[in-house]
Amino acid sequence: MQRKFFLQTSLLAGASLLTAARTIAEPAVSAGSMGRTAATDNRRDPTAGPGQPFNLNYATHDGMFRNSAGDNFIDQIKFAYDQGFRSIEDNGMAKRPVEQQQQIGDALAKLGMSMGVFVLDKGGNGANSTTTGKPENLEIFLKGCRQAVEVSKRCNGRLTTVVPGDFERHLPIGIQMANVIDALRKGAEILEPHGIVMVIEALSDTPDLFLRYSDQSFEICRAVNSPSCKILFDMYHMQRNEGDLIHHIDLAYSEIAYFQIGNNPGRNEPGTGEMDYKNIFKHIYGKGYKGMLGMEHSNSLPGMEGEQALIRAYREADSFL
Repeated sequence: MQRKFFLQTSLLAGASLLTAARTIAEPAVSAGSMGRTAATDNRRDPTAGPGQPFNLNYATHDGMFRNSAGDNFIDQIKFAYDQGFRSIEDNGMAKRPVEQQQQIGDALAKLGMSMGVFVLDKGGNGANSTTTGKPENLEIFLKGCRQAVEVSKRCNGRLTTVVPGDFERHLPIGIQMANVIDALRKGAEILEPHGIVMVIEALSDTPDLFLRYSDQSFEICRAVNSPSCKILFDMYHMQRNEGDLIHHIDLAYSEIAYFQIGNNPGRNEPGTGEMDYKNIFKHIYGKGYKGMLGMEHSNSLPGMEGEQALIRAYREADSFL
């Protein structure tokens, strides 16, 4: 679908939605900082050495430090803490055994670290698109929301990723938009009493995806009108889909609760592609953002050497003060 046509139709669809969406003074700060401890507020001196906390709160993931710390995720978390990282994210948390979810949550609490996003189980994808308006698809999504409440209790998490799914080619785009908004409103009713935020993510993986641009995400969040529905701004995907990142971050910032990182091309650590992450991080820091930034990317080099290179890359990109 051509970008111009999409904008025209989505604006028409959105015109009949809420015209006075609720706003929060600093939603990117308050939503993104849920579950933070004093450790995450410890801003380091830019001349500080290895192991000191970073200026921003970067979240590692399972496997990122496997060669340095071993296969056990909790050992990797401890290693990440020793390198100065103060958060993790785990897309597959909802699929982990209950005991393991609890163990990870306990380890984070002991270290004073925060839990970033986990993916809402069947929260919307090509196999279960909320664009369709089908009751069975909606029920699967709401079941995922109810499950997310329990997962969050175990891992001390407050953020869960939702992807609305694919286009429903047999429905007008405005009807699809309304179906997505209706589903997210019902999901928010489940999550909001527990202080859990679903963060909707626009992706670049395939043109079949319904949600691809930050202005779409912004429109949806304003229409859902709940503190439990905000934006996950994945900078890798948004660089591929729309570019002009700092401008688009500024436009959508009031609805952003979480950022994710990945350089393009390659989807690796800062310093390996075309994106100037030092400048982007400086801009985000300057806006007062105190939430987490998920390191949702691979290491550009293999083995322990690659893991050390990743740490050096983050030290360099974070030295913006």
